[in-house]
Amino acid sequence: MPGRPGQSVLAALEAEIRQLLADGASYRNVAEGLNARHGLNVSHNAVYSFVKAKSRRHRFHRSFLAGLDRDLREDLMRRLIAEWTHDSTAIEGNTLTLGETLRVIQFGLTIHGKSLKDHEEVNGHARAIDLLQQMADVPRVDRAMLFELHQAIMPRVAVDAMNPIGAWKRDFNGTTGMIEGKAVYMEYAAPDDVAFLMDRWLEPFNQLLDRAVSRGAALSAYVWSHTTLARIHPFFDGNGRLARLLANLPLLRGGFPPLMVAAEKRLEYIQVLWDYEYGLGRLERGGEFLPESPALQTIRTFFETQWQRSLDMVEAARRRQKERRR
Repeated sequence: MPGRPGQSVLAALEAEIRQLLADGASYRNVAEGLNARHGLNVSHNAVYSFVKAKSRRHRFHRSFLAGLDRDLREDLMRRLIAEWTHDSTAIEGNTLTLGETLRVIQFGLTIHGKSLKDHEEVNGHARAIDLLQQMADVPRVDRAMLFELHQAIMPRVAVDAMNPIGAWKRDFNGTTGMIEGKAVYMEYAAPDDVAFLMDRWLEPFNQLLDRAVSRGAALSAYVWSHTTLARIHPFFDGNGRLARLLANLPLLRGGFPPLMVAAEKRLEYIQVLWDYEYGLGRLERGGEFLPESPALQTIRTFFETQWQRSLDMVEAARRRQKERRR
Protein backbone atom coordinates (compact mmCIF):
# COMPACT_ATOMS: atom_id res chain seq x y z
CA MET A 1 0.00 0.00 0.00
CA PRO A 2 1.42 3.42 -0.83
CA GLY A 3 2.84 5.44 2.02
CA ARG A 4 1.37 8.68 3.28
CA PRO A 5 1.82 11.33 0.57
CA GLY A 6 3.98 14.34 1.23
CA GLN A 7 3.02 17.99 0.91
CA SER A 8 4.23 18.06 -2.69
CA VAL A 9 1.72 15.37 -3.69
CA LEU A 10 -1.18 17.22 -2.10
CA ALA A 11 0.10 20.50 -3.54
CA ALA A 12 -0.23 19.05 -7.02
CA LEU A 13 -3.87 18.26 -6.23
CA GLU A 14 -4.69 21.57 -4.56
CA ALA A 15 -7.13 22.78 -7.25
CA GLU A 16 -9.01 19.48 -7.13
CA ILE A 17 -9.13 19.55 -3.32
CA ARG A 18 -10.47 23.11 -3.19
CA GLN A 19 -13.08 22.41 -5.85
CA LEU A 20 -14.35 19.38 -3.94
CA LEU A 21 -14.58 21.47 -0.76
CA ALA A 22 -16.35 24.23 -2.68
CA ASP A 23 -18.88 21.64 -3.89
CA GLY A 24 -19.68 20.77 -0.28
CA ALA A 25 -17.59 17.62 0.25
CA SER A 26 -16.33 16.95 3.78
CA TYR A 27 -12.60 16.52 4.40
CA ARG A 28 -13.22 12.81 4.89
CA ASN A 29 -15.00 12.57 1.53
CA VAL A 30 -12.20 14.51 -0.14
CA ALA A 31 -9.59 12.12 1.28
CA GLU A 32 -11.57 9.07 0.16
CA GLY A 33 -11.98 10.51 -3.32
CA LEU A 34 -8.27 11.30 -3.67
CA ASN A 35 -7.33 7.83 -2.50
CA ALA A 36 -9.67 6.18 -5.00
CA ARG A 37 -8.71 8.33 -7.99
CA HIS A 38 -4.97 8.66 -7.42
CA GLY A 39 -4.03 5.52 -5.53
CA LEU A 40 -3.08 7.44 -2.39
CA ASN A 41 -3.35 6.64 1.31
CA VAL A 42 -4.17 10.09 2.65
CA SER A 43 -6.24 10.68 5.78
CA HIS A 44 -8.87 13.37 6.16
CA ASN A 45 -6.66 14.93 8.85
CA ALA A 46 -3.83 15.23 6.33
CA VAL A 47 -6.12 17.01 3.87
CA TYR A 48 -7.37 19.32 6.60
CA SER A 49 -3.83 20.16 7.73
CA PHE A 50 -2.73 20.83 4.15
CA VAL A 51 -5.64 23.20 3.45
CA LYS A 52 -5.17 25.06 6.73
CA ALA A 53 -1.41 25.37 6.20
CA LYS A 54 -2.02 26.88 2.79
CA SER A 55 -4.55 29.26 4.31
CA ARG A 56 -2.09 30.45 6.95
CA ARG A 57 0.34 31.43 4.21
CA HIS A 58 -2.29 33.16 2.12
CA ARG A 59 -2.51 36.94 2.38
CA PHE A 60 -6.00 38.19 1.61
CA HIS A 61 -4.91 40.94 -0.75
CA ARG A 62 -2.44 39.06 -2.91
CA SER A 63 -4.80 37.87 -5.57
CA PHE A 64 -6.86 40.86 -6.56
CA LEU A 65 -3.94 43.26 -6.11
CA ALA A 66 -1.37 41.01 -7.76
CA GLY A 67 0.52 42.56 -10.67
CA LEU A 68 -0.42 46.16 -9.86
CA ASP A 69 2.16 48.85 -9.26
CA ARG A 70 2.37 50.09 -5.69
CA ASP A 71 0.55 53.37 -6.33
CA LEU A 72 -2.29 51.55 -8.08
CA ARG A 73 -2.55 49.03 -5.23
CA GLU A 74 -2.62 51.76 -2.62
CA ASP A 75 -5.15 53.85 -4.52
CA LEU A 76 -7.44 50.86 -5.06
CA MET A 77 -7.31 49.86 -1.39
CA ARG A 78 -7.94 53.43 -0.21
CA ARG A 79 -11.04 53.65 -2.40
CA LEU A 80 -12.31 50.21 -1.43
CA ILE A 81 -11.91 50.90 2.29
CA ALA A 82 -13.52 54.34 2.01
CA GLU A 83 -16.50 53.14 -0.03
CA TRP A 84 -16.98 50.01 2.06
CA THR A 85 -16.86 52.04 5.27
CA HIS A 86 -19.09 54.83 4.00
CA ASP A 87 -21.76 52.53 2.61
CA SER A 88 -21.89 50.20 5.60
CA THR A 89 -22.09 53.01 8.17
CA ALA A 90 -24.48 55.10 6.04
CA ILE A 91 -26.88 52.16 5.87
CA GLU A 92 -27.05 52.43 9.68
CA GLY A 93 -27.66 56.18 9.63
CA ASN A 94 -24.18 57.72 9.57
CA THR A 95 -24.32 61.19 7.96
CA LEU A 96 -20.73 61.52 6.72
CA THR A 97 -20.47 61.70 2.92
CA LEU A 98 -18.08 59.50 0.97
CA GLY A 99 -15.62 62.39 0.62
CA GLU A 100 -15.82 63.17 4.32
CA THR A 101 -15.37 59.51 5.17
CA LEU A 102 -12.21 59.38 3.05
CA ARG A 103 -10.79 62.49 4.77
CA VAL A 104 -11.54 61.14 8.23
CA ILE A 105 -9.89 57.78 7.51
CA GLN A 106 -6.93 59.01 5.47
CA PHE A 107 -6.07 62.26 7.22
CA GLY A 108 -7.72 61.95 10.63
CA LEU A 109 -9.72 65.12 10.02
CA THR A 110 -12.73 66.21 12.03
CA ILE A 111 -15.69 67.28 9.91
CA HIS A 112 -17.37 70.41 11.21
CA GLY A 113 -21.02 69.95 12.10
CA LYS A 114 -20.84 66.14 12.21
CA SER A 115 -21.22 64.20 15.45
CA LEU A 116 -18.48 62.43 17.39
CA LYS A 117 -20.51 59.23 16.99
CA ASP A 118 -20.33 59.50 13.18
CA HIS A 119 -16.54 59.94 13.34
CA GLU A 120 -16.12 57.01 15.74
CA GLU A 121 -18.25 54.72 13.56
CA VAL A 122 -16.16 55.49 10.48
CA ASN A 123 -12.82 55.09 12.24
CA GLY A 124 -14.06 51.95 13.95
CA HIS A 125 -15.17 50.37 10.69
CA ALA A 126 -11.81 51.12 9.09
CA ARG A 127 -10.09 49.46 12.07
CA ALA A 128 -12.41 46.48 11.68
CA ILE A 129 -11.29 46.09 8.06
CA ASP A 130 -7.70 45.92 9.32
CA LEU A 131 -8.75 43.21 11.77
CA LEU A 132 -10.49 41.36 8.97
CA GLN A 133 -7.26 41.37 6.96
CA GLN A 134 -5.50 39.76 9.92
CA MET A 135 -8.28 37.20 10.30
CA ALA A 136 -7.74 36.17 6.69
CA ASP A 137 -4.48 34.58 7.77
CA VAL A 138 -5.68 32.55 10.76
CA PRO A 139 -6.70 28.89 10.47
CA ARG A 140 -10.01 29.38 12.29
CA VAL A 141 -12.24 32.21 13.43
CA ASP A 142 -13.46 32.03 17.03
CA ARG A 143 -15.88 33.99 19.18
CA ALA A 144 -13.09 36.15 20.64
CA MET A 145 -12.36 37.46 17.14
CA LEU A 146 -16.05 38.25 16.62
CA PHE A 147 -16.10 40.14 19.91
CA GLU A 148 -13.01 42.12 18.85
CA LEU A 149 -14.69 43.09 15.58
CA HIS A 150 -17.81 44.16 17.46
CA GLN A 151 -15.74 46.32 19.80
CA ALA A 152 -14.12 47.99 16.79
CA ILE A 153 -17.33 48.93 14.99
CA MET A 154 -19.28 50.16 18.00
CA PRO A 155 -18.84 53.80 19.08
CA ARG A 156 -17.76 54.47 22.65
CA VAL A 157 -20.88 54.85 24.78
CA ALA A 158 -21.74 54.64 28.44
CA VAL A 159 -21.55 51.08 29.79
CA ASP A 160 -24.92 49.33 29.72
CA ALA A 161 -25.11 45.86 31.23
CA MET A 162 -28.05 44.94 28.99
CA ASN A 163 -26.31 46.22 25.84
CA PRO A 164 -22.73 44.93 26.09
CA ILE A 165 -20.07 45.71 23.50
CA GLY A 166 -17.90 42.74 22.60
CA ALA A 167 -20.31 40.18 24.07
CA TRP A 168 -23.52 38.45 23.04
CA LYS A 169 -26.79 40.32 23.51
CA ARG A 170 -28.62 39.92 26.82
CA ASP A 171 -32.02 41.12 25.74
CA PHE A 172 -34.41 40.40 22.90
CA ASN A 173 -34.16 42.37 19.65
CA GLY A 174 -36.12 42.46 16.43
CA THR A 175 -37.28 44.62 13.56
CA THR A 176 -40.56 45.86 12.17
CA GLY A 177 -41.66 45.41 8.56
CA MET A 178 -44.78 45.65 6.47
CA ILE A 179 -46.95 42.66 5.56
CA GLU A 180 -50.12 43.31 3.52
CA GLY A 181 -50.17 46.93 4.60
CA LYS A 182 -49.74 46.19 8.30
CA ALA A 183 -46.71 46.77 10.51
CA VAL A 184 -45.42 43.44 11.85
CA TYR A 185 -42.72 42.87 14.46
CA MET A 186 -40.24 40.03 13.94
CA GLU A 187 -37.94 38.75 16.70
CA TYR A 188 -34.43 37.52 16.08
CA ALA A 189 -32.92 34.60 17.99
CA ALA A 190 -33.58 34.61 21.74
CA PRO A 191 -30.65 35.85 23.86
CA ASP A 192 -30.45 32.55 25.77
CA ASP A 193 -29.96 30.73 22.44
CA VAL A 194 -27.29 33.00 20.97
CA ALA A 195 -24.16 31.39 22.45
CA PHE A 196 -25.33 27.94 21.34
CA LEU A 197 -26.33 29.15 17.87
CA MET A 198 -23.09 31.05 17.32
CA ASP A 199 -20.99 28.04 18.31
CA ARG A 200 -23.01 26.06 15.75
CA TRP A 201 -22.59 28.88 13.21
CA LEU A 202 -18.81 29.09 13.54
CA GLU A 203 -18.30 25.49 12.41
CA PRO A 204 -19.79 25.82 8.88
CA PHE A 205 -18.48 29.39 8.61
CA ASN A 206 -14.91 28.19 9.19
CA GLN A 207 -15.41 25.48 6.59
CA LEU A 208 -16.49 28.12 4.07
CA LEU A 209 -13.30 30.15 4.49
CA ASP A 210 -11.29 27.97 2.11
CA ARG A 211 -14.07 27.21 -0.37
CA ALA A 212 -14.24 30.51 -2.26
CA VAL A 213 -12.26 29.03 -5.15
CA SER A 214 -14.48 30.48 -7.87
CA ARG A 215 -16.69 33.54 -8.19
CA GLY A 216 -19.83 31.43 -7.78
CA ALA A 217 -18.50 29.66 -4.69
CA ALA A 218 -17.39 32.99 -3.21
CA LEU A 219 -20.83 34.51 -3.74
CA SER A 220 -22.49 31.48 -2.14
CA ALA A 221 -20.18 31.80 0.86
CA TYR A 222 -21.08 35.48 1.20
CA VAL A 223 -24.82 34.81 0.98
CA TRP A 224 -24.65 32.05 3.58
CA SER A 225 -22.48 34.03 6.00
CA HIS A 226 -24.36 37.31 5.75
CA THR A 227 -27.90 35.94 5.78
CA THR A 228 -27.43 33.44 8.59
CA LEU A 229 -25.63 35.92 10.86
CA ALA A 230 -28.40 38.44 10.22
CA ARG A 231 -31.00 35.82 11.20
CA ILE A 232 -29.28 35.22 14.54
CA HIS A 233 -28.58 38.91 15.26
CA PRO A 234 -26.24 37.95 18.12
CA PHE A 235 -25.42 41.47 19.34
CA PHE A 236 -27.67 44.18 20.72
CA ASP A 237 -26.50 46.51 17.92
CA GLY A 238 -24.00 46.55 15.04
CA ASN A 239 -25.23 43.26 13.55
CA GLY A 240 -25.59 44.65 10.03
CA ARG A 241 -22.11 46.16 9.95
CA LEU A 242 -20.65 42.97 11.39
CA ALA A 243 -22.46 40.77 8.87
CA ARG A 244 -21.26 42.94 5.97
CA LEU A 245 -17.70 42.57 7.29
CA LEU A 246 -17.57 38.90 8.23
CA ALA A 247 -19.37 37.69 5.11
CA ASN A 248 -16.47 39.11 3.12
CA LEU A 249 -13.86 36.99 4.87
CA PRO A 250 -14.25 33.99 2.50
CA LEU A 251 -14.01 36.40 -0.46
CA LEU A 252 -10.85 38.05 0.80
CA ARG A 253 -9.34 34.68 1.69
CA GLY A 254 -10.10 33.48 -1.83
CA GLY A 255 -8.41 36.49 -3.39
CA PHE A 256 -11.57 38.39 -4.37
CA PRO A 257 -12.36 42.03 -3.61
CA PRO A 258 -15.03 42.74 -0.99
CA LEU A 259 -18.73 42.82 -1.75
CA MET A 260 -20.06 46.25 -0.71
CA VAL A 261 -23.77 47.00 -0.33
CA ALA A 262 -24.38 50.52 -1.67
CA ALA A 263 -25.94 53.01 0.74
CA GLU A 264 -28.47 54.05 -1.89
CA LYS A 265 -29.70 50.43 -2.00
CA ARG A 266 -30.48 50.49 1.72
CA LEU A 267 -34.24 50.05 1.44
CA GLU A 268 -33.99 47.21 -1.09
CA TYR A 269 -31.32 45.54 1.02
CA ILE A 270 -33.43 45.69 4.18
CA GLN A 271 -36.50 44.46 2.31
CA VAL A 272 -34.93 41.38 0.70
CA LEU A 273 -33.55 40.27 4.07
CA TRP A 274 -36.85 40.99 5.82
CA ASP A 275 -38.87 38.99 3.30
CA TYR A 276 -36.66 35.95 3.80
CA GLU A 277 -36.33 36.20 7.58
CA TYR A 278 -40.02 36.86 8.21
CA GLY A 279 -41.00 33.93 6.02
CA LEU A 280 -38.91 31.61 8.19
CA GLY A 281 -39.70 33.03 11.61
CA ARG A 282 -37.41 33.18 14.62
CA LEU A 283 -34.40 30.89 14.46
CA GLU A 284 -34.45 28.28 17.24
CA ARG A 285 -31.56 26.24 18.61
CA GLY A 286 -32.08 23.26 16.34
CA GLY A 287 -33.30 25.21 13.34
CA GLU A 288 -31.76 25.13 9.88
CA PHE A 289 -29.63 28.20 9.27
CA LEU A 290 -30.43 28.79 5.60
CA PRO A 291 -33.49 26.93 4.28
CA GLU A 292 -34.13 27.24 0.56
CA SER A 293 -36.93 29.53 -0.61
CA PRO A 294 -37.64 31.86 -3.57
CA ALA A 295 -36.76 34.78 -1.28
CA LEU A 296 -33.26 33.36 -0.84
CA GLN A 297 -32.64 33.51 -4.59
CA THR A 298 -33.70 37.16 -4.50
CA ILE A 299 -31.06 37.78 -1.84
CA ARG A 300 -28.42 36.04 -3.93
CA THR A 301 -29.31 38.11 -7.02
CA PHE A 302 -29.20 41.31 -4.98
CA PHE A 303 -25.75 40.55 -3.54
CA GLU A 304 -24.41 39.45 -6.91
CA THR A 305 -25.41 42.82 -8.39
CA GLN A 306 -23.83 44.69 -5.48
CA TRP A 307 -20.52 42.84 -5.88
CA GLN A 308 -20.07 44.10 -9.43
CA ARG A 309 -18.92 47.54 -8.26
CA SER A 310 -15.74 46.34 -6.54
CA LEU A 311 -15.07 43.81 -9.31
CA ASP A 312 -15.26 46.69 -11.80
CA MET A 313 -12.87 48.76 -9.67
CA VAL A 314 -10.30 45.98 -9.76
CA GLU A 315 -10.73 45.53 -13.51
CA ALA A 316 -10.25 49.27 -14.07
CA ALA A 317 -6.99 49.17 -12.09
CA ARG A 318 -5.80 46.23 -14.17
CA ARG A 319 -6.59 48.07 -17.42
CA ARG A 320 -4.61 51.04 -16.21
CA GLN A 321 -1.71 48.76 -15.35
CA LYS A 322 -1.76 47.26 -18.86
CA GLU A 323 -1.72 50.71 -20.40
CA ARG A 324 1.44 51.52 -18.49
CA ARG A 325 3.21 48.49 -19.93
CA ARG A 326 2.46 49.19 -23.57
